[in-house]
Amino acid sequence: MEEEETSLQGETERAKVETHATPEIGWRISVSEFLCHCCYDILINPTTLNCGHSFCRHCLALWWVSSKKNECPECREKWEGFPKVNILLRDVIEKLFADAIEQRKEDIQQNSDVARSLATFQKYGHDQIPTVANTGRINPRGGGFFSGVLTALTCVAVVLLGYHWSSREFEEDHLVHKPVAKWTAEEVILWLEQLGPWASHYKERFLLEKVNGRLLLTLTEEDFMKEPYSIENSNHRKAVMAELECVKTLGVKPPQNLWEYKAVNPGKSLFLLYALKSSPRLSMLYLYLFDYAEAFLPFIHTVCPTQEDKYEDIVTKLLDLKDPSWKQWREFIVKYLFLPYQLIAEFAWDWLDVHYWTSRFIIVNAMLLSVLELFSFWRLWSRRELKTIPHRMWRHFWKVSTQGLFVAIFWPFIPQFVCNCLFYWALYFNPIINIDLVVKEVRRLETQVQ
Repeated sequence: MEEEETSLQGETERAKVETHATPEIGWRISVSEFLCHCCYDILINPTTLNCGHSFCRHCLALWWVSSKKNECPECREKWEGFPKVNILLRDVIEKLFADAIEQRKEDIQQNSDVARSLATFQKYGHDQIPTVANTGRINPRGGGFFSGVLTALTCVAVVLLGYHWSSREFEEDHLVHKPVAKWTAEEVILWLEQLGPWASHYKERFLLEKVNGRLLLTLTEEDFMKEPYSIENSNHRKAVMAELECVKTLGVKPPQNLWEYKAVNPGKSLFLLYALKSSPRLSMLYLYLFDYAEAFLPFIHTVCPTQEDKYEDIVTKLLDLKDPSWKQWREFIVKYLFLPYQLIAEFAWDWLDVHYWTSRFIIVNAMLLSVLELFSFWRLWSRRELKTIPHRMWRHFWKVSTQGLFVAIFWPFIPQFVCNCLFYWALYFNPIINIDLVVKEVRRLETQVQ
């Protein structure tokens, strides 16, 4: 009995020894495994790089500020993207060594150099995440599904560019330069068809009469009411007469679609295309001040139509335009201030029948630009920089004005081939680029949330 008690007493003493020894052994092992290889102290906000090495975040920030190199301080392997805190490792260390962590954090907070380095490092991260981090993390070789989608969209844009460049532009735009008196009967039919789908009902009558340009100039409204033309619909007759008056006044066919407008106004079309993309509000203000009748009125009546205009043909409702009503102005100003790109999308939507694929590219691009503008405001709000908006707008105004003046001065010296390349690039390739920008902004937002 005494031997059993002695044995039990011995086991109890050994258990006590082991109980007191285990924390010392655990502490000794943990410290050796959770050291920063820069400061050789316990890790604070451990940040793990692509190579697998972990460092205190402030140590990594100090290293980056001093060296300006995106590489590991230990093995010199370059990291991709912007390093993030290893949350699992941080939680484990803070649970095991709570007292030591608190003491180190207090010491770090009192160091102004560390605070400045961390702020600079984080600012660098905000700027670099959209362009580097996510792309490299998904596929460092640059491939992947998204890259394939962009390649396919680029090929589609190239095909459309070649199609419009080689066929449509050169087949139809010559009428905007050719005098009406020299039009053939086929060219008169082409002019009639572009008035709208309703004009196809009268095409055969013009063909049977072999109406050429000279005969067209002699026709009156009474002639159109009688045989053989018999245009009984008063709205159709009014549209034909209004367009005919324009033809008589100009001596040539007025531009009625994007390609014809580009042929007549190559410089203005290129300027408006880039201006509406980079600064839609300033561009619409420019149209109101300097191109009210020719460009702004058709634009506002298209995007903010009156009730009676909604069911009219595109060309018909743009022939005899009046000043907008207060209701139209109210709708326009609200969209102008908050959703300027939606106005562009609505304008392109109204021309789907005339420019099927091109209108869709413009609509998609307008939606993407709206998303990018929303991300820009969100970034300013999250950084508490909303008060800098007036300064940014003023700086943007001078930038756009300088670029416009530069283009106006050097426009006569720019080859037409270069202008065409810039025009089609902005029209068909910018949406593809903006898709990539939107995806990167979304990934950046996800990174900030995490």
